[in-house]
Amino acid sequence: MTRRNHNNLTDKWQVFADAYLVDKDLNATKAYKLAYPKAAQRSAEVEAAKLLRKPEVAVYIDKAQKARSKRTQINADYVLNRLVEIDQMDVLDIIEDDGSLKAISEWPKVWRQYLGGMDLAEFWEGRGDDRQMIGVLKKIKWPDKTKNLELLGKHVNVQAFSEHREVKVTLQSLIDELVE
Repeated sequence: MTRRNHNNLTDKWQVFADAYLVDKDLNATKAYKLAYPKAAQRSAEVEAAKLLRKPEVAVYIDKAQKARSKRTQINADYVLNRLVEIDQMDVLDIIEDDGSLKAISEWPKVWRQYLGGMDLAEFWEGRGDDRQMIGVLKKIKWPDKTKNLELLGKHVNVQAFSEHREVKVTLQSLIDELVE
């Protein structure tokens, strides 16, 4: 019989679960390959999914995630609030009426935190000491509002972007419908 540790996991399961928890994408296949380095890619995919369903592993991962959530104060409400902040970002918060950008120090915190990126390009005319700046091109990458709405919908179980809906019907309910 394989020995289990204080978490009721084998050594390999423990390595898998810990690797899974620290992976930013929660990539089970990658975690499996760390625990079982000789595993083929397809085997790792299949076996990782099986390991995640093992009650001992699932309980360990669930407890660890709950403990991390408590430590970091990041829970479902926190995530939902951030998604709502992104959804409510208004371009008027960072752009003047003439179309120019406000100084970054004047931007609301949500814009400074969630802006996807910013590119600046200066245009000059002349050479050496005689050159003068004739323009600046500023490009802003907005947060992906569609993806944000999708995440919001999933978070509150709206299923607005769901392609498939699961419907459970019993034989008796079908018979009852037909009789009516």
